[in-house]
Amino acid sequence: MSSDFEGYEQDFAVLTAEITGKIARVPRLPPDEKKQMVANVEKQLEEARELLEQMDLEVREIPPQSRGMYSNRMRSYKQEMGKLETDFKRSRIAYSDEVRNELLGDDGNSSENQLIKLREERAHLLDNTERLERSSRRLEAGYQIAVETEQIGQEMLENLSHDREKIQRARERLRETDANLGKSSRVLTGMLRSQSLTHFLLGSDEGMNRNKNPQVDITLLW
Repeated sequence: MSSDFEGYEQDFAVLTAEITGKIARVPRLPPDEKKQMVANVEKQLEEARELLEQMDLEVREIPPQSRGMYSNRMRSYKQEMGKLETDFKRSRIAYSDEVRNELLGDDGNSSENQLIKLREERAHLLDNTERLERSSRRLEAGYQIAVETEQIGQEMLENLSHDREKIQRARERLRETDANLGKSSRVLTGMLRSQSLTHFLLGSDEGMNRNKNPQVDITLLW
């Protein structure tokens, strides 16, 4: 799995490097070339998003205990992607020298003031957009952490359940062993009592036999 993730990483690095170079060129291009370049960058940005989705799927397949490092890398890539999209938006609204001169025309001061105001409004919109994107990324990161925490908690509960079952089985085996020991002890005690009684009875019989058949010392007869 890690080899697939690393392959996607390499593709993402190459693709984002190309996008960065093209974004830097967009404001300086003539209108026709600019339009074509914008379409090309949009296509590559979509490819980069798909690579991020593939990497995200790969990370979700990693066991939770090994997922932290990959999750951090994914957050970094998503931040890089967000920056590329912001830079791309800025490059699209940046005016080339030709467009700027056309807007200024004869009334340079008035047109320039309008252009400055327009830039300020667009910059304000971009700032709002960036804040929304950052909030969205934070929410996404928080959701991901919540999902990972839930998965870890579920695994811990499963492990505790398995351990509880093992302890229960061990207790049952211990009770069975205690019961068997009790039975064996009672049997052994009974056997010892029976053996003691047998020895006692045999001893009593021998004493009675001696009393019934006394032996005469022959030496005394002489």
